[in-house]
Amino acid sequence: MTTSDRTSGDTGTDEQTGGNGAPGGKGPAGPSGGSGSPQGVSVDGADEAAGGAAITDPSGPAPGGDDGDTHPPSPVGPTVADPVATDRGREERLSTGPVMLGSIRRMVSLTLDGDEVRVPEGSTILNALHDEGSPAQADTPTLCWAPNMDPINACRVCVVEVEGSRVLVPSCARTCEDGMEVRTDTEKVRHSRRMVLELLASSADMSQASNDVQRWMGDYGVDAARYGPPAPPSADGERDRRHAGHHDAPDGAVAANVHQPVKIDNDLYVRDYSRCIMCYKCVNACGTDAQFTFAIAAAGRGFDARIATEYDVELPDSACVYCGNCIGVCPTGALKSVREHDLREDDDWHPEEETVTTTVCSFCGVGCNLELHVQQGSIVNVTSPADHSVTHGHLCIKGRFGFQHVQNY
Repeated sequence: MTTSDRTSGDTGTDEQTGGNGAPGGKGPAGPSGGSGSPQGVSVDGADEAAGGAAITDPSGPAPGGDDGDTHPPSPVGPTVADPVATDRGREERLSTGPVMLGSIRRMVSLTLDGDEVRVPEGSTILNALHDEGSPAQADTPTLCWAPNMDPINACRVCVVEVEGSRVLVPSCARTCEDGMEVRTDTEKVRHSRRMVLELLASSADMSQASNDVQRWMGDYGVDAARYGPPAPPSADGERDRRHAGHHDAPDGAVAANVHQPVKIDNDLYVRDYSRCIMCYKCVNACGTDAQFTFAIAAAGRGFDARIATEYDVELPDSACVYCGNCIGVCPTGALKSVREHDLREDDDWHPEEETVTTTVCSFCGVGCNLELHVQQGSIVNVTSPADHSVTHGHLCIKGRFGFQHVQNY
């Protein structure tokens, strides 16, 4: 099909346009395929008028005509955003003008601790801190947030002050507004973050949380011991049988907690809910953010809230497909592979010796990137980069757990 065969309703793909303003493109435009640039703006040397206006050269040959160009005819025809045929003349552009993908977003201005920055409209405050803030601002603590998931807005450890707001706001979910004044390191902010981390550490075992979480707890002076010694752990299944919302008032002698025996009911991963902080990331990964299996959900109320399968059945009897995406997003070690659990129990876990090697999964042709975590010459875990265009950090059962054959030597 030649360029002239194209109709005004056709649109290009990321490969043709460079997508989202990548090199070779001219930035995103509306989903209709027409140009979203303002009138009179020069695009590759040509004035672009209203969305459907043709960009042609009266003195040149008709689109698709023979002008001596040695480029082979393209099945979709080059556009002004074509990274392959950037040297083609204006006469060979589509009659509808440049075809670009995405939406054009205006920039909004806000201040971060007094410094003015500009970010695209719709960005969250946390996005602004990561993209435009200082290293200290970008290091805002988070527990329920992940770059490959929708904001959950549960842990409240990322709160910041916003001028005019009665309460602290979660930076992971609050969108930036023009003229917004944000303060990230006031005494009120630090006190709130310290309180949240202390309450979590007093009720759940945070000893296997990520290095970032451990560092934040030190930076904010967390002292969970001031809430008293921990109460005895619950018996196996006791928390699952509690009547939601009904519990005796504590006497203050001990700190209430969620400590309980580890749930081991399959060969792939364990559920150590003594470490669970109810961040809901596993629920969302099992649901609408990744797997759409909905094998787990939040159950109970108040301090008795917990993560449970449907009807509290064992994991093998649930809808779980053992993709392990819940493991990949857990920030505290409540969910981990059986391999890691066994090594930790045997006191043979050596994170300081761990190396990570990126490869491509060979089980199918999708092309998922795998990160092989190796300790002492043995694979202990498999993850995937959160920014990988294929997996977005999520894997299937084969990619995450199907590595034992590599070590059968």
